[in-house]
Amino acid sequence: MTDFARRGRQLEVFTIAYNSLEGLASIVAGAFAGSIALVGFGADSVIEVISGVTLLWRLRAGQTHEESERAERLALRIVGVCFLLLAVYVIVDSGKLLLRREAPHESIAGIFIAGLSVIVMPLLVRSKRRVAAELRSEALRADAMQTQVCTYLSAILLLGLGLNALFGWWWADPIAALLMVPIVVKEGVEGLRGETCDDCAPTGGVV
Repeated sequence: MTDFARRGRQLEVFTIAYNSLEGLASIVAGAFAGSIALVGFGADSVIEVISGVTLLWRLRAGQTHEESERAERLALRIVGVCFLLLAVYVIVDSGKLLLRREAPHESIAGIFIAGLSVIVMPLLVRSKRRVAAELRSEALRADAMQTQVCTYLSAILLLGLGLNALFGWWWADPIAALLMVPIVVKEGVEGLRGETCDDCAPTGGVV
């Protein structure tokens, strides 16, 4: 295994650990606050964990190019389904909150989680993209894009929670959740297509 492949594995281990904690904290905080945006963000973190575990498997040594391509297509489709299920959940629950005019409670914990992710995720994206370029790994590049999506969702979540906490705009939370949907659906559809880069195979049998 090359140094860059090893670095890629380290990045995925960090992704799994960080998103596991982030997802658990977000879902618990969202449940207590009644925040659909925060719960949805936590669910996205779970999807990131699935993606990270898949990439750890993908970055193991000894794979042939054909094995890597099959694994990548399967992984992309699994994550794609998860994204689309998340989109359905967000749409249904956000619609209910808006129709019932149910105001979520303030969530300082949620604001902290979102703010931390706005800082951490771009750094992780940059590192993943650098390693993906060195390995010529389409799988790792796609995983970096998912981490980029998490950055967008963090910013949207932070805005919604902040508006609710500062001004009592109860509708900001479900609206923020709905703003996540186009991004989530786009990633889900692309994942289901199982699009890969046939010319991105690195040397050394690691993708």
